[in-house]
Amino acid sequence: MAIIAFIGLGHMGQPMSAHLVAAGHTVRGVDLDASATQAAAARGVQIVPTIAAALDGADAAITSLPKPEHVRGVYGRPDGIFAHAASSTLLLDTSTVDVETSQWCHREAEARQLSFVDAPISGGTTGAEAHTLTFMLGGRPGDVDRAREVVGPMAGNVIACGAAGAGIAAKLVNNMMLFINVLAVSEGSQLAEQLGLDAHVFWDVARVSSGDSWALRTWYPVPGVVDKAAANNNFDATFSVDLARKDCGLAVQAGDETGVQLPAARLALTQLDTLVAEGLGAKDCTLVARFASPDGTLRGYDPARDAAASH
Repeated sequence: MAIIAFIGLGHMGQPMSAHLVAAGHTVRGVDLDASATQAAAARGVQIVPTIAAALDGADAAITSLPKPEHVRGVYGRPDGIFAHAASSTLLLDTSTVDVETSQWCHREAEARQLSFVDAPISGGTTGAEAHTLTFMLGGRPGDVDRAREVVGPMAGNVIACGAAGAGIAAKLVNNMMLFINVLAVSEGSQLAEQLGLDAHVFWDVARVSSGDSWALRTWYPVPGVVDKAAANNNFDATFSVDLARKDCGLAVQAGDETGVQLPAARLALTQLDTLVAEGLGAKDCTLVARFASPDGTLRGYDPARDAAASH
């Protein structure tokens, strides 16, 4: 069994690291949030105070971090991963970042004769808990083969996407398509409501017809239809507006850099930006369904509950 350093024990990292423990690995975890480390410790992760301590003798190191700047910091700062990783340690980043940040990680690792694989994931917190995540791997073939073994206990699918940066490129395109699908499901759900259709009946129709999508089956934005959808819990985040805005923005940035026209993605980004501007960045990204509602209200969402919770 391996020793694995795990940096970032948030909503994704916590269940992912727990599956590695369950598979028999020794997992050393690092996170700045005390509540996150306490929860991870309860699931068998050995909490250590520094990245250096996590990496001591580690066979692999996995990062699960919110934004590109966090990835660059954790890898590049004087007390970071590049400063303390051994040449035998396989480095994997599961974060969703821009292509340039991922390429930077590859370049810096290669300059230090270290092995790095971009290993972004799809499946959300539900997939993380169920160890059914899809891992998209980019890097040198030998490193990707090693990564395949490391991520196995967390994964439902592991796909080698190509050379350095191919994994993150696939992830950005996939998430862009997801957010466009969320707009389709948002508009469809609200039109079905206004036409008097029973929400569950319409969902049953769409999920076996041409309107089907992962977003429809997993995140349907009407309460009482999909058990784990945010609509059942006042749109508390399963995938936050802030993170969705970050991912969608990175995809639009990639479109700008490649000359690809992305009008639907830009519309999704505009709606996410509006929610952020309204102070709703911590809510679930499916709250964009509010923009399809005739009067801006949304069944399942009560802003007064958020206001009461903040006092």
